[in-house]
Amino acid sequence: MRILIIYSYPNHKSLNYSILKTARDNLKLNNDVKVLDLYQDNFDPALKFDQEHPRHLLNDDPSTKKYRDLVTWADEIVFIFPIWWAGVPAILKGFIDRVFVQGFAYQYEGKRMVGLLKNKKAWIITTCDAPAFSRPFLQDYGKSLQWFVLKACGFKNVRRDILYSTKNKPRAREKFIKKIANKSKAIV
Repeated sequence: MRILIIYSYPNHKSLNYSILKTARDNLKLNNDVKVLDLYQDNFDPALKFDQEHPRHLLNDDPSTKKYRDLVTWADEIVFIFPIWWAGVPAILKGFIDRVFVQGFAYQYEGKRMVGLLKNKKAWIITTCDAPAFSRPFLQDYGKSLQWFVLKACGFKNVRRDILYSTKNKPRAREKFIKKIANKSKAIV
């Protein structure tokens, strides 16, 4: 299987980077894996369009072609990112805004939106350091990404794993890393 990991965290000495390494190393055992590190790639998250470059033609934007090609190549996309201030890192939000565009990821048939990225799978892996008492009030962007972006764009199978309260919990972190390793090995 062809798997694209989209990684959105700037620190390579972090829990999220440990998750990336664990997923990548275990996915590579049975799959063709590519990693897109949005920070290392200096991805520009700013969505720009005007009258000469209308939004509905962003599927031809040459600055995002390599990213559309990666999404097209992949059978499965693994997203790894933290939940910050109840949302996704801006660089990943910008990636979604600029790459998952009309004419590439979806189109309209009348008023109905139809996903164009059919038969793809996704796995969303997130971390969140919010205290337990705040969870009922949090926006889980992993869930939003699952239902309002990926499913809307035609993805059929979207799974999510989240680790809450990440600070000062080494056993929980270790257990989560093992869980990611085991799930990664099982993907073929």
